[in-house]
Amino acid sequence: QVQLVESGGGLVQAGGSLRLSCAASRSISSINVMGWYRQAPEKQRELVAFITKGDITTYADSVKGRFTISRDNAKDMIYLQMNILKPEDTAVYYCYALYFGGNYWGQGTQVTVSS
Repeated sequence: QVQLVESGGGLVQAGGSLRLSCAASRSISSINVMGWYRQAPEKQRELVAFITKGDITTYADSVKGRFTISRDNAKDMIYLQMNILKPEDTAVYYCYALYFGGNYWGQGTQVTVSS
């Protein structure tokens, strides 16, 4: 099993930046895929970005060029650097891990972007 704990959310003005962090309870070098999802009010949860064990990254079209996902195996952490934030980025952001066929989620962290 994997426990995931997010941090770094908050309130920011449009055009600003935030960095989300996700701490894993086990070595992430053994986790094939980690990523970030988000869920806005009354909307379905959607993929934001993911990163593989081989550092291959994928982004949703809506965040390409603005968000960057990274991982630090030494600290068992992944990050989401979010720049040029827009009001439509407002959502609860969830850390995700795919580990031995199981899907694991953090509790979420709120990101609010004011216009």
